[in-house]
Amino acid sequence: MAGASRGALWRLKTLIIPQSTTQLRLFSSEIQIPETQVINPRIIEPKPGVMSKHSKRTGLIAIKCGMSAVWDKWGARVPVSVLWFDDNVVSQVKTVEKEGIFALQVGCSHKKPKHLTKPELGHFRAQGVPLKRKLREFPVTEDALLPVGTTINVRHFVPGQYVDVTGITRGKGFQGGMKRHGFVGGPASHGASLSHRSIGSTGQRDDAGKVFKGKKMPGRMGGKQRTVKNVWVYKIDPLRNLMWVKGQVPGAVGNFLFVKDAFGEKLENTELYPFPTYFTPEDEDDEALVPITADLGEIDPFMAAD
Repeated sequence: MAGASRGALWRLKTLIIPQSTTQLRLFSSEIQIPETQVINPRIIEPKPGVMSKHSKRTGLIAIKCGMSAVWDKWGARVPVSVLWFDDNVVSQVKTVEKEGIFALQVGCSHKKPKHLTKPELGHFRAQGVPLKRKLREFPVTEDALLPVGTTINVRHFVPGQYVDVTGITRGKGFQGGMKRHGFVGGPASHGASLSHRSIGSTGQRDDAGKVFKGKKMPGRMGGKQRTVKNVWVYKIDPLRNLMWVKGQVPGAVGNFLFVKDAFGEKLENTELYPFPTYFTPEDEDDEALVPITADLGEIDPFMAAD
């Protein structure tokens, strides 16, 4: 016993002197182990439906192509951002029975196997979908679920609607107070010496004698996730999977953006939304796909929004 390990002594003690009724149950033959409950997998059919005011569709992943400009029928030049939806596919479906939520994982763009980790490769092979470069999970309602492998194109959105665009802003590096927070700076000529762009005083004297937390000071600028809300969709190109939205969206050219239906501004007629998404007809001809522009109406929407 002198050379026995502590674990071996503990196991021997529990066999000789049971410590609780729980351990006695382990040796009882009267206890019946309940059979494991098998949960039937949910059957999801890709069929069009009717969107209600409580329904929530999935979002898509886009690539920022850059800025452009368009001229409306009033002759005004309006800046727009061009987004490219590169082969968005549903890569995983999460349900309440298994994961506790209703959500869709969407993959965008392509990637070589050598650029993926083994867990990532195993995930794609288990789902039976192509290798994707970027993944994003979008919470949805139960009636907006789509089966794995469903391809979603730019016609998921409707010209004239509003969307929320999320992305990583441009990284500016370490910047001073004038550029980072818009400080005025010190005097440019009289009474200043090598402190023209200084932020000035940061604390007090005896009271309180310290710098309070959250004080605006020089530091890292940009490189954070930000969301631009209520972005107006001006035009879509179904053939090239391009979408033009009014104004600026976060991120540099080539960055991934996450686009979903706006939470604040929604179309009054929910039947205009393709629900749960737009299903391409089998007899659709690519030559018939032409860009679709939003109806500007009698009032200039660019001027009215301002």
